[in-house]
Amino acid sequence: MAKVVYTAEATVTGGREHGHGKSSDGELEVQLRPPGEGGGTNPEQLFAVGYSACFIGAMRAVAPKVNVKVPDDVAIDASVSLGPIDGGAAYGIAVKLAITLPGLDDAQKKLLVETAHQVCPYSNATRGNVEVELAIS
Repeated sequence: MAKVVYTAEATVTGGREHGHGKSSDGELEVQLRPPGEGGGTNPEQLFAVGYSACFIGAMRAVAPKVNVKVPDDVAIDASVSLGPIDGGAAYGIAVKLAITLPGLDDAQKKLLVETAHQVCPYSNATRGNVEVELAIS
């Protein structure tokens, strides 16, 4: 990375199974729990929120370059799935982003999403490692 624009810092104790996470500035503080247990969140939920927010930011960043206005009511429903890979020797994730862009025609939606997918930091971090499906409506 030629120039660092921002660095997030956080500390986690206890891990994903009954842990606690807190950002260095205190703005984010979460209890970590296994999926379905309640009383906290899990890394997959946090990843879904982070990827979605980042992707909307990427669409806003590229919109002027492709001459498409991002609607104010843009929304992403993200699904992050966790499961075994390599015959059960490890775990991996898969992502589906269901992107809603009301008021744009199909060509504008496709251009905006494909261009954003090339610059989004989460997309670049996952490319080649994580199956990412983009569904546009």
